[in-house]
Amino acid sequence: MQPIVSINNVSKSYASGFQALKLINLDIEQGEIFALLGPNGAGKTTLINIICGIVIASSGTVTADGHDIVRDYRAARSMIGLVPQELSTDAFETVWATVTFSRGLFGRAPNPAFIERLLHDLSLLDKRDTRIMELSGGMKRRVMIAKALSHEPQILFLDEPTAGVDVELRRDMWGLVRGLRDKGVTIILTTHYIEEAEEMADRVGVINKGTLVLVEDKQELMKKLGKKQLTLHLQTPLQRIPAELASWNLDLKTDGMDLIYTADSADGVDISKLLKRLSELSIVIKDLQTQQSSLEDIFVSLVSERT
Repeated sequence: MQPIVSINNVSKSYASGFQALKLINLDIEQGEIFALLGPNGAGKTTLINIICGIVIASSGTVTADGHDIVRDYRAARSMIGLVPQELSTDAFETVWATVTFSRGLFGRAPNPAFIERLLHDLSLLDKRDTRIMELSGGMKRRVMIAKALSHEPQILFLDEPTAGVDVELRRDMWGLVRGLRDKGVTIILTTHYIEEAEEMADRVGVINKGTLVLVEDKQELMKKLGKKQLTLHLQTPLQRIPAELASWNLDLKTDGMDLIYTADSADGVDISKLLKRLSELSIVIKDLQTQQSSLEDIFVSLVSERT
């Protein structure tokens, strides 16, 4: 099946000589939630703006549902909704007027019932007659999403959609995004809240210094690059790790009171073998705890390795 977004050999350089993107190749499938992660200045917003037709690429091609974003701009752009980082709304317009106007910009016929349903889903219906300037920051963010969805796009870009909003609103938006995906809408989001990607994404892409470092199914990524760590709190301290345990990946911490065992998540190591060996060596364990890498740990590791 043809990907709904296809990015082929896209690069972007500016007159100053700065290269914001270096030959990006990426296919995004219909109905998936794709999280694009990267530090500030990595090229996330530049890539999104190229796909949305806001920035012109220096090389390469992009198609949206088979439509070239340059040669067939109107058809491609009609498929796309964009929620930018910056809150940019018509301050003196009402919520209803600005969302309705956005729908008309894409040539869609008036559909008050759809707009009403959209505002209801975004908890904005009771604000329909309120001017944008009177809304809180979180409500303005919801209006931006409503505007992006007003023409019923099949591809939705969310560039830092929950920046500056409270935890409750963030979780509301997660629910909204999942609901859109269930209806077949493809979601591409950038975020600084890595738990957001961990919570929602089907696949994850990491971009750093204009290069797409990797693209991976989220679960596979965490399985391949994640770590499991077992901390054994000892009854009495060890001066050194016994030679009999040399084959295990062990470290001594906390003045010999903690024995740390680290394994790849994919290893599926049987901890009972280690515990049995410790017992045979008369090493008494007072307590133990386990910890597994989060997506944030993996992201930080990937970016630092390539810095």
